Amino acid sequence: MANAPVQRMSQLLAKTLRDDPADAEVLSHKLLVRAGYVRRTAAGIWSWLPLGKKVLANVERIVREEMDAIGAQEVLLPALLPREPYEATGRWDEYGAELFRLNDRKGGDYLLGPTHEEIFTLLVKDQASSYKDLPVILYQIQSKFRDEARPRAGILRGREFLMKDSYSFDLEDEGLAQSYALHRQAYQRIFERLGLDYRICAATAGAMGGSKSEEFLAPAEAGEDTFADCPNCDFAANTEAISYPLTPEDPSGTPALEEIPTPDTPTIETLAASLGVPASATLKNLLVKVDGEIVAVGVPGDREVDMDKVEAHFAPAVVELVTAEDFVGRPDLVRGYVGPQGLEKVTYIADPRVAPGTSWITGANKDGMHAKNVVAGRDFEVEAYVDVVVVQEGDPCPRCGTGLKLDRAIEIGHIFQLGRKYADALKLDVLGQNGKPVRVTMGSYGVGVSRAVAALAEQTADEQGLCWPKEVAPADVHVVAAGKALQTELALDVSQQLAAAGVRVLVDDRAGVSPGVKFTDAELIGVPQILVAGRRSAEGVLELKDRRTGEREELTVDEAIARLTA
Repeated sequence: MANAPVQRMSQLLAKTLRDDPADAEVLSHKLLVRAGYVRRTAAGIWSWLPLGKKVLANVERIVREEMDAIGAQEVLLPALLPREPYEATGRWDEYGAELFRLNDRKGGDYLLGPTHEEIFTLLVKDQASSYKDLPVILYQIQSKFRDEARPRAGILRGREFLMKDSYSFDLEDEGLAQSYALHRQAYQRIFERLGLDYRICAATAGAMGGSKSEEFLAPAEAGEDTFADCPNCDFAANTEAISYPLTPEDPSGTPALEEIPTPDTPTIETLAASLGVPASATLKNLLVKVDGEIVAVGVPGDREVDMDKVEAHFAPAVVELVTAEDFVGRPDLVRGYVGPQGLEKVTYIADPRVAPGTSWITGANKDGMHAKNVVAGRDFEVEAYVDVVVVQEGDPCPRCGTGLKLDRAIEIGHIFQLGRKYADALKLDVLGQNGKPVRVTMGSYGVGVSRAVAALAEQTADEQGLCWPKEVAPADVHVVAAGKALQTELALDVSQQLAAAGVRVLVDDRAGVSPGVKFTDAELIGVPQILVAGRRSAEGVLELKDRRTGEREELTVDEAIARLTA
């Protein structure tokens, strides 16, 4: 083993804190700051201190090793990018306000890269001309930028973050499927080596485009994604990607539409109470504006509309809720009493639960009036069926029908079969075996490197502090000199012997710091093994503590070195 340098805390740029930062909301934010791993530079912008940089580098190393193992080639592309390629694919506008845009001194338009599909496509277009040059997988580990409206949760949702993004280029769809499978397997190895608990979930493609898409989610209270897990089968999906089939009903036995007086019932709750019916028997019609045009969204009255799904359906158009001013001059829109029948110049979309033949109680488009026996497909038409309800605990699994379980999670990886979206936009062709041009098909694959650090902190920390898995920890052992000169001398000597054997050592040799503070800091910093030179140092006896289990045992110097180098 190569000799490893000893990191002495007396020389370490890391100031631990007893109290949580005032603006910290989630566990990883609190502990990474308190333990001296990161410091806030500005909203959503973070500096990595020596301990944090070591953890970050270990995550990078694992990602790099697994990417290299599938034959991927590492490159490094610029973060400052020209407008034109992103305009060609439509993403200059599709990204909206999250895209950092800037101008150079000559007025040229540039952006800070959020992802690099366009630039990798142009790189391969420049370098590959024949079918003999493909397939190829390229990757980089690089800072990305997104102008988050509300940066929060420390490094979980920042405006600058470190990411591994890779891209596959194949001649045929079968080749793309193989590249996708290689990445899927590599990601499983990466997250297993990192020590993360994760789920592979079906996902939506969003602004990335393409067909098949899966997310790797790490369950955690701090997660911003909600995923559904079936306890009976292997179904798992981000709730935004769950869809249900359209199941028409026979409306032949439903009486004709009938308007009924319902004064003072402008909400689903007041309507259901007044008529003595469940909210599920009513039809809720949410009005939104899509690029300024009013659209109605129909869902059962006991369900909420998922605005993220609505926005995804209409992307890249801008979606916003209507305001009181939008009802002015629209006699067909009666606030609190809107129904889909008789709407003028309003696009109507609905959740599949509002299937053809289903009967509803809904607004009659008259103040104080509702209508019953309103049948989809008979009394009103649905322009498009879109899964737009917020998925709830207990909703049936789309695969087996068992009630779904919901959990919060952190997105740590995402893989996409892009197909030819970017190759079409940027005309990426190579000459095939028959001498004719072949349009290349692509995949895109991301791992949140800095986000993985936060996810690990969220999943592995305990009441005392951070508790890193061995392969990503900033050191293998944290040696603590509990005060006196003899103890410090022994701690430094043992540290040098361990380092000579290739063990990564962090030693607390700070003078004037009480043993209690040193022990507290050792728990907070979270190195897997804590070796204490304490009360029996004169006898050459040390105490070894497992940070995760709390198990302690006394060992001689030779025994401790043998144990830690085994």
